Amino acid sequence: MNIIEALKQEEAKLQGQLTAVQSAIAALNGDGTATVTPRRASRANGASAKRTMSAAVRAKIARSAKARWAKIRAEKAKKSKKAK
Repeated sequence: MNIIEALKQEEAKLQGQLTAVQSAIAALNGDGTATVTPRRASRANGASAKRTMSAAVRAKIARSAKARWAKIRAEKAKKSKKAK
């Protein structure tokens, strides 16, 4: 990452903090124009930052899904045996 990109990211972060402080001041003053904007991570070029999952979390989700489907299949097999 070059220095310019780092500075642009810092600028964007500080702009968000400034907006939050200004909104808080406006809210405390009783201004009806106080708005709160959601914070979103963004890159220097303005694109949203991509959320990623770790491999461990993906594996945990996969294990949970497999266990859930195994339970459903077992219940289905159990019901079909009772029907016979």
